[in-house]
Amino acid sequence: MSQDKNIAMDTLVLTGMTCANCAQKIEKTLNQQEGVEFANVNLATEKATVTFNTHTTTLEQLIASIEKTGYGAIRYDEEHRAEVARIKEKKNKRLKVDFIASALLSAPMVLAMIFMLLGFHNPVINFFEMPLVQFILATPVQFIIGWRFYKGAYHAIKSLSPNMDVLVAMGTSAAYALSVYNGFFSGNSHELYFESSAVIITLILLGKYLEHNAKNKTGSAIKQLMALQAKSAVVIRDGKEITVPIEEVQPHDLLSIKPGEKIPVDGNIIEGSSSLDESMLTGESLPVDKTTGDNVFGGTVNTNGRLVVEATKIGSETALSRIIQMVEEAQGSKAPIQQIADRISAIFVPIVLVVALATLVITGFLTQNWETALIHSVAVLVIACPCALGLATPTAIMVGTGLGAKNGILIKGGESLEAAAKIQAIILDKTGTITKGKPDVTDYETRPNTDKNEILSWMMALEKNSEHPLGKAIFNYGAQKIAIDTPKVDDFKALVGSGISGTINGMPMYMGAKRLMIEKGIDFSYFEKDIERLEASGKTAMLFAKEDQCLAMIAVADQIKDTSKEAIEKLKQLNVDVYMLTGDNRLTAESIGREVGLTADHIFAEVLPEDKANHVVKLQKQGLLVAMVGDGINDAPALATADVGIAMGTGTDIAMEASDITLMNGDLNSIPKTIHLSKITLSKIKQNLFWAFIYNTIGIPFAAFGLLNPIVAGGAMAFSSVSVLINSLSLNRRKI
Repeated sequence: MSQDKNIAMDTLVLTGMTCANCAQKIEKTLNQQEGVEFANVNLATEKATVTFNTHTTTLEQLIASIEKTGYGAIRYDEEHRAEVARIKEKKNKRLKVDFIASALLSAPMVLAMIFMLLGFHNPVINFFEMPLVQFILATPVQFIIGWRFYKGAYHAIKSLSPNMDVLVAMGTSAAYALSVYNGFFSGNSHELYFESSAVIITLILLGKYLEHNAKNKTGSAIKQLMALQAKSAVVIRDGKEITVPIEEVQPHDLLSIKPGEKIPVDGNIIEGSSSLDESMLTGESLPVDKTTGDNVFGGTVNTNGRLVVEATKIGSETALSRIIQMVEEAQGSKAPIQQIADRISAIFVPIVLVVALATLVITGFLTQNWETALIHSVAVLVIACPCALGLATPTAIMVGTGLGAKNGILIKGGESLEAAAKIQAIILDKTGTITKGKPDVTDYETRPNTDKNEILSWMMALEKNSEHPLGKAIFNYGAQKIAIDTPKVDDFKALVGSGISGTINGMPMYMGAKRLMIEKGIDFSYFEKDIERLEASGKTAMLFAKEDQCLAMIAVADQIKDTSKEAIEKLKQLNVDVYMLTGDNRLTAESIGREVGLTADHIFAEVLPEDKANHVVKLQKQGLLVAMVGDGINDAPALATADVGIAMGTGTDIAMEASDITLMNGDLNSIPKTIHLSKITLSKIKQNLFWAFIYNTIGIPFAAFGLLNPIVAGGAMAFSSVSVLINSLSLNRRKI
């Protein structure tokens, strides 16, 4: 999308669509408007996403262009969400009422027909077989309840884009008109088809009602995420706790969160410690321990201790709001495979009209029974509606992306979802992806006959105010091991490139690399072999000396995540080539690679941040579809260059923005899960398209040769869409 400040992107909720041709017509209309850069219409979500130049056109003008084609549109934002919900609820109620009314009016005709075929005759059955009675029952169904089809057909023909409404209106009108002619003008009153036209409309309404309910279920992930949002918050103002609506929370407000309550917005813990249930964000069921200084996210649940949190992000800026927005955008997107269905749908209805006309003419001339020919052509018109074809792809994408969100996998769109199934090579950035991204103490040794705790307290004292990650790791390690106050340090100095020094109780102390010991003339030969061993395994070793004696060695390393080796093995089982990329030296990189099961030829070491994208391009030039996984700012170019960029949700916002998929829990095991999810979703799309194609391929010839009654054809057409939706919804039962 253009970076022009006049370029805006908005989402519109559409009304009046009945099939894929409707969606294509609206999409084509929007893309033809001056100032529109890109428009995408999704039949399953009934939404349009439009990117346009606000200097050239306005949203109101775009809505007006949609309305001219016979459809409705309303902006989808916070202000209009409630109105959109009301419109959808009203539509569902109207469908339900119309179906019930249509069924009640059609039932007497159908029952009378069945009893007559079974040889039963009595005054009641004879009454409902009378042309006038059937005319009275069928007319409201045809022209009041079925008016929606005529209205839709009018706009479709007017815009030269025939759709499902055209087929239904033509088919039922033909059956109705033939019944009127036979019942009142030809004297052939026993050949009535009022029940056919009425039942076809009834069955289509039933199908639409079931389809509407099934669509709501495909979007259940969004509803569940929205339900997580807190409605109010307890704010501390002037020392008092007051409850306010969530909309009134401002950045830097102090919030009181008691055990069992939801965190209202994103923030930092100012006071207290607790365990938080973050499963809605990460998909992980185990609570996460949080204490002063840690980040918390809106919608997560405080399980035990009381917390005081400073609000940092509110409203649409919170992680939960961004997740909801990302999932909505993904569910409204198209996958490349949908282009097949779009191309077929565009020409399908005109072809069906030609086939129906040919059926009428050929059958009529061959049999000289034009009534039979007309009924055959009606069956062709009714069974051929391409609804299932239009729903095959978007419904599966809706369910698949929603299932991903429940498992902490955020997929930006259908294109990313489809591409993930085809990944051939994957590059894993080491720091924060394979490793935890923060150093921990791995080894601590002192000379014989020394007090390990006392020396550790001296180390902690020197590192207490250090901002260096290694210093923080040592201090945190000491804090976990000993519960004593650190002594006071005088004359503290940071010695650039070698370490730190200070005086404790009048004794000079030093801590740092071998270089520092050499500079001070301190003998460290006691630890030399240990240092060589640790550095060979990719660890950073530091030495501690008091006065002129080296007393201790401590090693720090960025620890490998517990699940990294397992995840890499799973990726290999999926026939994905796994590579590791790092700025570390070759020796350290290969040591870490060996631990997680990677060979030297699959390790890119000593890579500068600006060169990371080049390694992605190198694999792409080999003809491989490449995924890149990272979490840092310097990973963003490589994430954007890759065919599929995967960001660890524990990383930076920039990495997440540049990626196609975000793993909220930072667990590498989510990558094979993502590939598996994309494969099963793509499989569902292919199944849906197959059955939609087969249904029409088989159904139309059967109808043309008179092997399908129009009522059966109407029922089959109505339930074909429902079967596609049910197949898509079955994804929710799959484990990933």
